[in-house]
Amino acid sequence: KLKSKELTLSFEVFPPKTSDLYEDVSKAVNAIADLKPDFMSVTYGAGGSTRQYTADIAESVIKKGVPCLAHLTCVGATKQSLDEQLEELKARGIQNILALRGDLPAGVENTNEWEFKHASELVPIIKAHGDFCVGGACYPEKHPESATLQEDIENMKRKVDAGCDFLTTQMFFDNTILYNYSMRLMRAGINVPLVPGIMPVTNAAQIKRICALSGTKLPVNFSRMVEKFQQKPVALKQAGIAYATEQIIDFYKKDLKELGIDNLKAKSYFSSTNSIR
Repeated sequence: KLKSKELTLSFEVFPPKTSDLYEDVSKAVNAIADLKPDFMSVTYGAGGSTRQYTADIAESVIKKGVPCLAHLTCVGATKQSLDEQLEELKARGIQNILALRGDLPAGVENTNEWEFKHASELVPIIKAHGDFCVGGACYPEKHPESATLQEDIENMKRKVDAGCDFLTTQMFFDNTILYNYSMRLMRAGINVPLVPGIMPVTNAAQIKRICALSGTKLPVNFSRMVEKFQQKPVALKQAGIAYATEQIIDFYKKDLKELGIDNLKAKSYFSSTNSIR
């Protein structure tokens, strides 16, 4: 998919955390699948908390005729548990996996006893289970745990050398950051497709929390937009969609092939009361 078009468009969805929300989320996922995006990405809850729902939703997306990218984390996992999960994903017809370390559980600082500490260690295990297309995550503004952006890019090189077929970015709100980052990747010899993650903002408190966790910086014009509409949920949703749309339009105006950028991914979030929040 990433090699066949100038640009592709995909969506990322969150599985429900509890069974009572599954039906509502499933309806929203199916509605987006009906739009026939190039593929849909299904996330994986912290510590594998949504493991079963991730597989269920990914399989349902495939049955709708849309390729699916299932997230898989190795935080706190064992070789045996990963082998079991990969065999299950394969049995469900899932061919694409985003290999992630995953967020550290609350209160955990010492990971020395863990079997896997980095996503680069997960990639070869996935590849060993079959002909999976494997992606990895990257941070245009550097991973919060990396000392410098250069150190982070060196870690990306390890991930790609381990077998990653493409990289997908953490959310960002200034396209210039991504353009600069893509050039840095190419100078480091990283030439796999780069998937920009665009997130429509719908909730002021949510975006501040996510940015605090990921290290994402907010441009002045973006911050002003959030401040202006944070007490007006409907207006904030409309403004957030407009801002994300402008980011995507800007991508379409650039010669993205020269930048190694092959895909646009809109991150969409669902609740039990709204089809798309």
